[in-house]
Amino acid sequence: MSVPGTVNVNGEAEEAAAGISVLDLLLAKGIDPAACGTAVALNDAVLPRTRWPEHRLAAGDRIEIVRPFQGG
Repeated sequence: MSVPGTVNVNGEAEEAAAGISVLDLLLAKGIDPAACGTAVALNDAVLPRTRWPEHRLAAGDRIEIVRPFQGG
């Protein structure tokens, strides 16, 4: 496993293995990447779903994970 680095996920600092993919991060957080409406922004830019498996995170990256939810 690679040396961990700090990334920021939804405003919280987290340790992540260097080079982990966005898809692997979602799976590690228990998020179904196939769920409709899930979106990921990386360093203030939307990252297309097709790039989730290939894009590797680096220390200092800022990731925002947005999922739909029902409210009242």
